[in-house]
Amino acid sequence: MGIEEADHVIRSPMRLSVCLFAILLLPVVQADELPFGVRSVLNLRDIPESAISIHVTDLETGEIILSHLDDVPRNPASTIKLYTTLVALDVLGPAYTWKTGLYARGEIKDGVLDGDLLLKGKGDPFLVTERVWQMLRELRRRGVREITGDLLIDDTYFDVADSDPAAFDRQPLRAYNVTPSAVLMNFKVVRFGFEPDDDGTGVRIQAEPPLDNLFIDNRLRIVRGHCRGFQRGISVDANSSVDRMIFSGSFPSGCKRYSMSRTALDHRRFAYGLVRSLWEELGGSIGGTLKQGVATEEEEPLFEFRSLPLSSVITRVNKYSNNVMARQLLYTLSAEDNEPPGTEQGGLKVIHDWLAARALKSEGFAMENGSGLSRASRLSAAEFGALLRYAWRQPYMPEFAASMAITGLDGTARRRLDDADIRGYAHLKTGSLDHVSAIAGYMQSASGRRFSVVMLQNYTDIQRGPGDEGHIALLKWLYEQ
Repeated sequence: MGIEEADHVIRSPMRLSVCLFAILLLPVVQADELPFGVRSVLNLRDIPESAISIHVTDLETGEIILSHLDDVPRNPASTIKLYTTLVALDVLGPAYTWKTGLYARGEIKDGVLDGDLLLKGKGDPFLVTERVWQMLRELRRRGVREITGDLLIDDTYFDVADSDPAAFDRQPLRAYNVTPSAVLMNFKVVRFGFEPDDDGTGVRIQAEPPLDNLFIDNRLRIVRGHCRGFQRGISVDANSSVDRMIFSGSFPSGCKRYSMSRTALDHRRFAYGLVRSLWEELGGSIGGTLKQGVATEEEEPLFEFRSLPLSSVITRVNKYSNNVMARQLLYTLSAEDNEPPGTEQGGLKVIHDWLAARALKSEGFAMENGSGLSRASRLSAAEFGALLRYAWRQPYMPEFAASMAITGLDGTARRRLDDADIRGYAHLKTGSLDHVSAIAGYMQSASGRRFSVVMLQNYTDIQRGPGDEGHIALLKWLYEQ
């Protein structure tokens, strides 16, 4: 585990208040000397100074304020999403949108499409339930109520190699392990709600969105007790095709309501189940079933449903560290910069070429899938700082900076980096994996100075609290500059 979307950080009850207060005693250090507060955290947690890298630059003067082992390649975890989103902003532009095409293969008369409806996806990363409903509402507005034929799904815009969703951490049903797809809908995730039956003898399970092609096997039993425990005593499993979710275990009677999100089905069947469910809610009907189809170049879509603009999409990628959305960007870069189908390797080449053309890549740089869900990704704090300084000078800098979480206020930094002194003073991308804790972004001090800041920490169990303590110590020191 250790992924930010599901990272329940185990924090020490000791908040290092005495050590962090001591930062005020030494507001200035040499560029290669660690601030007292950072050293205090490392000493208290028995973390060697060799396990961390720091690079801080004054954005106005270009002066390096602090550097510590900043040329050592380390695993950056999810902070590497800043590379993916920045390249996407530069190559695609902040106003770029994805288009999902709906094709009528048959005549439409008196509200009836006598034939098939073909849906061609082009990789919209944020085609969530509400957006799919809007798309289908537009189909109704265009005079379609009944579809006599099948729903055809065209996902050929991306070429995604087969992979094992359990390969990274043996958690195949977790949302952060979802693979990309040209027809990604609702991140392929279902939110399951659990509550006692009215008579208190069983457990009621509700799925959102409800999918007719997903079977829920409810083996839960009620036991007397308070609402606590890991997953409230619920065990989750699925059959090999992930169209049957199996819930077993003991659910405490003291729980009024509990929910969890898990992935289900494959991309095509999820899209079919969601479209069919929402279409029927809108009063429509589909006579046939799911089939794969491919739109030809000669066909004109009935209409194309546009996504949110890229500037809005990267905010969801960075603030909430959404892995599959970042990976969708990578495939989109491949398809747009070269030609369809988009591939992971094609997207990685776009990023590597972009960095090389701007002299922003070193020999130690390695990116695996664009999201940070990787044991192999590597970069140095110094080259990361160079990327941040480059972005600061670009016309789309406001969109880029605003996409990051604000310390103590939102996204992944709302709780992890909540301290009264630095609350609201930094826009940061956080990163957390097993034995990795990282931050990268921009910080404003109390005096108004602005800095680019990178801190990469790779050490045993650093993600279990000590990493965030080190980040806060560094940011509190910067606040005083």
